[in-house]
Amino acid sequence: MSIRTMIVDDEPLAVERLQMLCAREPRIALVGTATDGEAALRLIEGLKPDLVMLDIAMPLLDGIGVARAVGRMGIRPAVIFVTAFEGFAVEAFDLAAIDYMLKPVAHDRLTRAIDRVEAALRNRAPVPPPAPTEPQPAWAEEFWVPHRSELIRIATDQIDRIEAERDYMRLHVGSHSYLLHQTISSLEERLDPQQFVRLHRSHIVRRDHIARLRHDGSGVWFAALTDGNEIRIGRTFLANARAMTGR
Repeated sequence: MSIRTMIVDDEPLAVERLQMLCAREPRIALVGTATDGEAALRLIEGLKPDLVMLDIAMPLLDGIGVARAVGRMGIRPAVIFVTAFEGFAVEAFDLAAIDYMLKPVAHDRLTRAIDRVEAALRNRAPVPPPAPTEPQPAWAEEFWVPHRSELIRIATDQIDRIEAERDYMRLHVGSHSYLLHQTISSLEERLDPQQFVRLHRSHIVRRDHIARLRHDGSGVWFAALTDGNEIRIGRTFLANARAMTGR
């Protein structure tokens, strides 16, 4: 598969580096470059590339704005954000980006990203599915979290519990944990309440990860988890716990 690709970055050296990396990847056919968001939109509309490798911090119109505008145009190229900033990952994946690469990009990292693009293009439906007749909640099915020099995908149903740590959420996945920059309230809104329950101002737990509920005789309740941990249930959230038992 030859993937017709555009590079958008306001730094000439960054464009040159990506061009050199793309030249080493036989699946990429570079069709154009742009150094600002407005020029990128004109080229995307004319060239209709399969893939846009898009910087975020640019003058006039940033990469997030370009991605939104492309969606409104009805053009659906795959998008990989290539940036020096970690903090835009949530917005990027809300825009259905295929990947989010941090500069400087290594060749093996680009190869993994192109693998994802190739799979997405192969499985892409030729006609978008019809919109549902009634609005449906868009529960998150996955999160992309920073890990070392890249972002990794965490499926929602792999998360055992979520613990707030100041401005970050710690996602506990088996014996591992990952930090996500997001508030617990905004995260709660994205989780299916049939699958997760909030038990404390600092804790959200997957329902099937709760083994039992107990109280200490003085009115304080705890949730015992299947991994041996125990979480105190906040008074504000006690009704959530009782609803699980049908009481």
